[in-house]
Amino acid sequence: MNYLAHLYLSGDDPALRLGNFIADHLKSRPIGFYSPDVQRGIRLHHAIDGFTDQHPVVAQSKARLQPEFRKYAPVIVDVFYDHFLAKKWAFYHDQALTDYAASIYKEMKNQHDLLPQRAQEMLPYMERYDWLTNYAHIDGIRRVMNGMSRRARFDSGMERAPDALEAHMASFDAEFDAFFPELQLFVNDFIEQNPG
Repeated sequence: MNYLAHLYLSGDDPALRLGNFIADHLKSRPIGFYSPDVQRGIRLHHAIDGFTDQHPVVAQSKARLQPEFRKYAPVIVDVFYDHFLAKKWAFYHDQALTDYAASIYKEMKNQHDLLPQRAQEMLPYMERYDWLTNYAHIDGIRRVMNGMSRRARFDSGMERAPDALEAHMASFDAEFDAFFPELQLFVNDFIEQNPG
């Protein structure tokens, strides 16, 4: 899952949200730097990634992309699933996505010193281009994929991924709908078993 899903799955707990948000950026800063609640969010992020990577429905989505995008297929599926979460946001959350996104940007800016350097550098772009809201639109996915393609070490072809999304929209949509409720149950169990 990508940023929107990780943030959403953290619920209303700011420390859990912070840990979940920064987990992929913790290359040099040790986890022990953070409070136990933020560490729990970091562990939640990795648990979500592990559950997602092993899920058979997600494997179907990845397999559809594998021939063209190879090792980048899992990354692309993460973004596609955020697209469907953003499109269906009103089903999952009472707060409008634009308001939710604005509150997240503000919350993360208020914790700037706790963000790893890579997250500090990314956050202004994330807010300026409103990534969380723009996941709902194909043009937003196109911008995300173009940016990821430019940053990739090898020729990833990710700039073509939105075409694959449009070509197989119904299949990816159905797979998201089958997978996401199971992920929600998994996260609820994780939080119950790892209380703050």
